[in-house]
Amino acid sequence: MDGRVIVVTGALGALGRVVADEALTRGARVACIDHAPTQVPATPERLELGGVDLTDAAATRKAIDAAAAHFGKLDALINIAGGFAFETVADGDPKTWQRMYALNVTTALNASRAAIPHLAASGSGRIVNIGAKGALEAGSGMGAYAASKAGVHRLTEALAAEQKGKVTVNAVLPSIIDTAANRESMPKADFTKWVRPMELADVILFLASDAASGVTGALIPVSGRV
Repeated sequence: MDGRVIVVTGALGALGRVVADEALTRGARVACIDHAPTQVPATPERLELGGVDLTDAAATRKAIDAAAAHFGKLDALINIAGGFAFETVADGDPKTWQRMYALNVTTALNASRAAIPHLAASGSGRIVNIGAKGALEAGSGMGAYAASKAGVHRLTEALAAEQKGKVTVNAVLPSIIDTAANRESMPKADFTKWVRPMELADVILFLASDAASGVTGALIPVSGRV
């Protein structure tokens, strides 16, 4: 990862922080984009851009361009920003479907569209999306979330086909990620079976590296021990 410039969206969340910190440890320079505010000063290795609405195409492009200007290039985009909702189809709110699409698909779409010119110029550009194992077969209460993550899968495949030979595009499909929020919402679960953030980060950063030049259009399950 030495010398590579990586943009991580959702970088102030549980998974995003692990990915961003590990990328820095491995020698990358990292732009952290998030909806949450931040006042961390920029350094030559790390740039934090907070308060960015990634559902807004213009705001997203401004943030991506700022990252490229700060570092002089972009080599990889990791789309971690997203959201989750659990409700049944019959008893839920149709607006939840719109919100899930906006948080999971639109954010990745806007960031990818803004980053592609920079990534293509890199010569070894990478996009890594976060899909979901649960989107392969939706269970009860998972309709809106699974549908939106299935949209991320199709976005990944379409972009990979369109950018073949220029930018690789892949997605990881985690099961339940072992985060504090997930433990709180499912206190009786067996946490040891869940995929740990660092396990997921290892796969993500491989796909963002030079070593993954031959991998594109892949939807890679990272299921932990589920």
